[in-house]
Amino acid sequence: MTTKEFIIRHKIIAIYRKIYGDTLKRLAEALQAGGIRMMEVTFDQQDPDCVAKTAESIRMLADTFGDSMQFGAGTVLTTEQVRAAREAGGRFVISPNTDPEIIRRTKELGLVSIPGAMTPSEIMTAHNSGADFVKLFPSGALGFRYIKDILAPISHVKLIATGGVSEDDLGQYLALGFAGAGVGGRLADKKLIAEGNFAELTERARNFVAIAQGA
Repeated sequence: MTTKEFIIRHKIIAIYRKIYGDTLKRLAEALQAGGIRMMEVTFDQQDPDCVAKTAESIRMLADTFGDSMQFGAGTVLTTEQVRAAREAGGRFVISPNTDPEIIRRTKELGLVSIPGAMTPSEIMTAHNSGADFVKLFPSGALGFRYIKDILAPISHVKLIATGGVSEDDLGQYLALGFAGAGVGGRLADKKLIAEGNFAELTERARNFVAIAQGA
């Protein structure tokens, strides 16, 4: 199964930022127990060591979980970060914006490209530049009225909803034809992580997966 097929099948990409080491590994274990199979580890652009830290995290996860899960890099803003993700074993590259150079380099290195876009023009620029999926961001702030208005002319583009996605609205995104969703807050609850309550995160993962499978 290709990474693109893997994303279409499993639909949910859990998003983590500024979390490393054993805590990140335990989060991956909690997600896996709940049925989620994809994680995005973001580059913290304010951290001068973000390239090394994110690459090390992706490598650790890929080595630990093998083909049972797939991992990628998020907040990718430079071609150096694309290369680092590839060398670490990442399978996909996600950005908050549409940058044709990032898309081109991602595809050259054999990774799945998921740039971020908000407007119809940005979405089509990403699609025409070779993106495999386009991350509609920030989906929650845009609202379903906006989303429905833009879907009609661009229904052929595979969209990933990201930004405020919860159990309450995941099904609606998928019913509208979205290929999947990036989920941050509900699966990266700071309070639960600080408490070490990974069991609750596993339960939330199960709920998301049940919705995705029922769509």
